[in-house]
This record gives sequence, structure tokens and C-alpha cells, in this order.
Amino acid sequence: MIYISMSLHWSLLLFIAIALVSSVAQAAVVEHTFNVGNFSISQLCQPPLIITAVNGQLPGPTIYAREGDTVVVHLVNTSPYSMTLHWHGVLQRGTPWADGPAMVTQCPVQPGGNYTYRFNVDGQEGTLWWHAHVSFHRATVYGALVIRPRGGAKAYPFPKPDKEHVVILGEWWNATVYDMERMAFLTGIPAPHAEAYTINGKPGDFYNCSAPNQTAKFEVRQNGTYLLRIINAGMNTPLFFKVAKHRLTVVGADACYTKPYKTDVVVVSPGQTVDALMVASAAVGRYYMAASPYDSAIPQGPPFSDTTATAILQYAGARRKTVRWRPPVLPRRPPVNDTATAHRFFSGMTALLRHGKPSAVPLAVDTHMYVTVGLGVSLCQPEQLLCNRSAPPVFSSSMNNASFVVPKNTSLLEAHFRREPAGVYTRDFPDTPPVVFDYTGDESDNATMQFTTKSTKVKTLRYNETVEMVLQNTRLIAKESHPMHIHGFNFFILAQGFGNYDKRRAERRFNLVDPQERNTIAVPTGGWAVIRFVADNPGMWYMHCHFDAHISLGLAMVLEVLDGPTPETSVPPPPADLPRCS
Repeated sequence: MIYISMSLHWSLLLFIAIALVSSVAQAAVVEHTFNVGNFSISQLCQPPLIITAVNGQLPGPTIYAREGDTVVVHLVNTSPYSMTLHWHGVLQRGTPWADGPAMVTQCPVQPGGNYTYRFNVDGQEGTLWWHAHVSFHRATVYGALVIRPRGGAKAYPFPKPDKEHVVILGEWWNATVYDMERMAFLTGIPAPHAEAYTINGKPGDFYNCSAPNQTAKFEVRQNGTYLLRIINAGMNTPLFFKVAKHRLTVVGADACYTKPYKTDVVVVSPGQTVDALMVASAAVGRYYMAASPYDSAIPQGPPFSDTTATAILQYAGARRKTVRWRPPVLPRRPPVNDTATAHRFFSGMTALLRHGKPSAVPLAVDTHMYVTVGLGVSLCQPEQLLCNRSAPPVFSSSMNNASFVVPKNTSLLEAHFRREPAGVYTRDFPDTPPVVFDYTGDESDNATMQFTTKSTKVKTLRYNETVEMVLQNTRLIAKESHPMHIHGFNFFILAQGFGNYDKRRAERRFNLVDPQERNTIAVPTGGWAVIRFVADNPGMWYMHCHFDAHISLGLAMVLEVLDGPTPETSVPPPPADLPRCS
């Protein structure tokens, strides 16, 4: 028998207590109250427009947290609309009820109601964001979510920046986006493109009636190093981002570290984030940041705003009169259809492997899926009261020819938790397209291939199942770069390219060593991408195109991940204040 002296016994207890306190001290609770309500704003010399915003701000508040913290956000809905919030890129392990997409993980918060989102940011560092996930409200209800390492800026796996700047790219309509979305649904005619692009909510100097207070400004000191946290919160447009006379070094994407990637242009599709270091090495002066559109559609779709949003990068000391009145330098923007530049950027990054650890990409695959994504047509639905039923079919979109419709009365997660899927969803999302054809060739543009039907189909996965998914663009209406986002997971991008996927040739190009990790991928226009992930997060996880016009047309599906063997690997009961469907 081993005896421990009383002094040693208390020393051990004291050591354990100190360790516990130290662990708790490292993690904190980051708490915010988001009042979502009407906000009056005037841009582009238009009469004041009433928009929906958080705390009267556009963009909304930035949430700053450290890895391991608990985030608590009290949503108070004083707007006249139903509302939910999604924490884009947060894995929500153990907190699936906080994910936010309307009728997937929760019923919306009704006007006058409230709901508290609680989740941890364990094992994640970098730039994410939050946004409304109902109707088109994310056009104005959005903001940044910054997760720093526990050790602070000194723990970054790159040179410590002197300062950080959040740069949120967006889109602006001179219209109420809720009414615009409703009209698009009722008629079956897609919503119009934005009138302008914005940087931190402001369009900049190159629009009609631009005013000084409509241009964002960032101050830097010469030779300082700055971390730009770039977010595309836009609804439907991938954007090129440049800073005149400055080069950028990408060090992260979608809150995953990358090997340093030097570039003079960053490309971000809706939903994506990029962390980039910038050294202020130019002459003291003023320089434009510029965000311009990448129009990937072939043939080109409805007219889009071929314009440029700007912000001013101003060096300390540039307030001298001779410099102050000199116009800022404008970077040369890429052509709007510059797919080569976009593809070079999207495919050029690799993951940063830290501390000698091998890549976590799984090598054995349990389930192979081949999923087509694109636009098609369908019949007018009964609820589309203004749809022209005597005309040809209306626009639709689909994955594997299934055009997704969210349920009306019960959220998918609630039906899953209750084990009552009947009447809410079916478990028959196909692993392959129903018809094999030339997906990207012009001859695929025919009425038979274009037609799709509406459904609520999910793909059911066992806990810990490894999935490899080929995402194949189609040319049924137009081929374009669809930004595909998966809730609840990061995934590895093994390869991507143009044309129809050729398994034998593509597998020779698979990067299984240091593939980039993301939560949103811009599938090459008229091309394909291969992603791989482990389904180790029980729940109902939305997968959809992050062009909101395409979500409303049905370019989505849901991954149903079954419970694991323990309570910790199972979906917990819903919180007491979970909103009920009206």
C-alpha cells in the first residue's frame, strides 16, 4: 500500500486547483446583445431607406473572441420581420441548435421575440463572420467574428502585425431587400443585381453623388505591418480586392492558416474570408483599396453592376496640404470575366502544417458522392401567386436534380431530434446525378435536362463517416463559379479544374499532403472540385450555394449526421428558449 503524506496530498490538490483556474482563466464568456431593428440610411443620393440592421450599424458589431471562448449573443428582434442569425464557419460542435439557418436548425425569431445563441469557438482561429439566414436579410444584417489565438497576436504563426483591420465587402440595393426577395419568389423571376458594392458598408468615391462620409478610411504608418481581415458579405457577387501600390501575403482563409501566399490581388466569393498581411511600404500618401466584381457566368446573365467600391488607405503624415489634396492612387482592376486570375488565386493556396504535424486529411473514404450544381427550370409552385403559368417554366436550381425546399412548420433538426422525419424530409438525396450527360458542354442546354422538381431530400451519414464529394458545375442555363458552403464542417480541397470531372486524371492531382481547408469553395466556372471531410458532428447541416439568389431557387441540400456512441457525440436536447414556429 502506498501512503501519501498530508502535505503532499494538499500540494497535489493545490496544483490541480491552480491548473483548473488557469484553464478557466484562459477561456472567457464573450457576451453581446444584438438588437435587430429598422434603421434609416441614405446612400448614393437616394431618399433615406429603411433597412434591417443590428444595433443601428452597417455592418453590425464585430465580435472578438479567443480560441476556446464561449460566445453568447442575445438576439432581440424589434424588426417587423422573422429573423435568425448564422455564425458562418463556426463548427457548432455540441451546439447544433445555435447554427441559425431558418427551418433547418431553428424556427425564426418572430417580431417582438428573442433568442440567445450560445456556442464555443474551440479549435478555431482566424476570421469568420455572422449574418442573417432568412430571406435576403443578410444584405444588411452581417458583421465580423474574429477569433484570436489564446496567446494573443504573438501566437500567430506569421510575423506579428502592428495592427489589424476588418475589411467587409458587401452589396447595396436602393430597395427593401425583403420586398425584393418576396417579389422574386412570387414571380419566379430572379432578383436584380446590386446597384453598388461596399467596403465596410460604404460605396466609396466612384458612384454618382459619392460623399466624403460614404468612403471608409484606414490609417497606416509607413513600414508598419497590417493584418487585413477580408470578408465577402455580398449576396451574389465574387469580388476582386486590391490595394494600390501594395502587395499582400495571404496567411489564412476561412479561419484556417495557409502557407504564406504572395499576391497583388485577392479573390473572395460570397461567404469566404481571407487573412492577408500588408506592409505599408509605399511613399507617404493616400491609396485606394478597391473591390470590383468577378462575373463568372457563361453566357453572362442579367446585367450586373460593373462598378468599383473604394476605401482610402491613408498614411500617417499624409494630412499635409500638398498630399491631402492629391487624389488617392487607384489600382488597376482585373477584367470582370478574368477567370484565369480567379482560378490561380483559388487553387494556389496550401495549408500551413504546424509543429511538424502531418495533414489531418483522411486517406480512407467510406462514401463517394458526385453532385451536380447549377441552374435549371421548374414549374410554378402553388405559393408563387404572381408566376406566369401560361409561360415556359420558371428559373430553378438544384443539386443532383433535386431542388431544395425548406419545411414550413417544423425545423429539420427538430424532426431529426424527435426521430419524426415523416412529412418534414426524406432520406433519399442521390449520391450521383439521375442522368449522366456532358455537364459543361453547350449541347447540354436542352429542356429535358433543365427540368427539376422541388423536394426536401437529405443525405444521411453515419457518425465519423468519411465523405469524398465531387462538385460538378453544369451548363444547363449558364455555367458559373458557385460558392458552395457547408455548415458544421471544414473540408479539404483535394483538387479542382475545368470541364467534366475525370476520376482517373483528377486523382493523380490530389493533394493529400497539405490541401487547403475551407468552409466555402468557389467551384470553378464550368468545372469541378473534389472535397473530403469527416462527418463527426451530429446534427442537420445545410449545404448550399452562397449566392442568395440561388439559395431561394433551391441550390441546397442537407447532411443528416447520425448520433455517435456517447452523449457527447449526440445531438443534445433543444434549449428552453428555442423559438417555436408560428
